Amino acid sequence: MIDEAKQRREFMRWVILLGLYNGRPIGLWEEVMLSIVRGIYPDCTRLEMRREVDYLHDRKLVELKKHPDNRWFGELNNHGVDYVEYTIDGYAGIARPQKFD
Repeated sequence: MIDEAKQRREFMRWVILLGLYNGRPIGLWEEVMLSIVRGIYPDCTRLEMRREVDYLHDRKLVELKKHPDNRWFGELNNHGVDYVEYTIDGYAGIARPQKFD
């Protein structure tokens, strides 16, 4: 049986990484990350997106700044860039597609 919630979380993480990769070298505010995710999952909430960004931060792929006005700002760090560019091995929990040469 397919766990759709798990697939959603894992693919959302990959989409967030791609968005941050394309936002380099500046990074992205959470509103931009949310709009990227909503392009695929229109019902995504801010809390749901924040959970996945926080997961990526815990994996040491994303630098995250939580501002006093309750806005988040994310940047892909060098490890995250390597992950998106397929120069390091994949992680369970992120739906990174297989690399085709």
